[in-house]
Amino acid sequence: MEQTLNIIDWGFKAYSEAVDDQIALLVAKKCDPSSPDLLIFTEHNPVFTIGSRTGAASNLLWNEQTLKDKGIQIHKTNRGGDITYHGPGQLVVYPIIQLNNRDLLAYLRKLETVIIRVLKTFDIEASTREGKTGIWIDDRKICAIGIAVKSWITYHGLALNINPDLDHFQGIIPCGITDGSVTSMQKEISPLPEKKLIKERFVVEFESIFYELSQ
Repeated sequence: MEQTLNIIDWGFKAYSEAVDDQIALLVAKKCDPSSPDLLIFTEHNPVFTIGSRTGAASNLLWNEQTLKDKGIQIHKTNRGGDITYHGPGQLVVYPIIQLNNRDLLAYLRKLETVIIRVLKTFDIEASTREGKTGIWIDDRKICAIGIAVKSWITYHGLALNINPDLDHFQGIIPCGITDGSVTSMQKEISPLPEKKLIKERFVVEFESIFYELSQ
């Protein structure tokens, strides 16, 4: 049976609530495998999320008072990876899809390809870096990826920097990587495309890569 994809836009949602809602949707899909895959767009208020990698919490640089002054929360999460930042100006994407081939690495590679193609549409040449997570422009990271899977259904996902406050990344060693910096679409191109256009392109590329639909 051909799998369908539903698009959901949560707008702004608290990170903890977004995690709970993803789990609920994942459980529903497990109960009904024939239900549509989901592609969720959202945005979070400032939060540092700490993944399951050993030592991830040690890459938090700011103390509790500084975090309070800057209005940034901390949330430990069950996705893979290290510590990263979510905040206004990012496009956060959570795919909840059934991995029929049970190949998590292939899923990750497809997700990377989607992001690279989306950025290329807006004249940004990006790529992966050997041994590093995420999507990069030379040594500047523009998109963080942290995925998880349960019963071979994906959740968590990615955060593409459109125009976030990059100063907030000073509070962490992003993803534990010391030999690179963080960038955004706003820093790389002008004029900055509307977020609506970026979302629309993401859907096109996601469907093309994951469902082999013609563009």
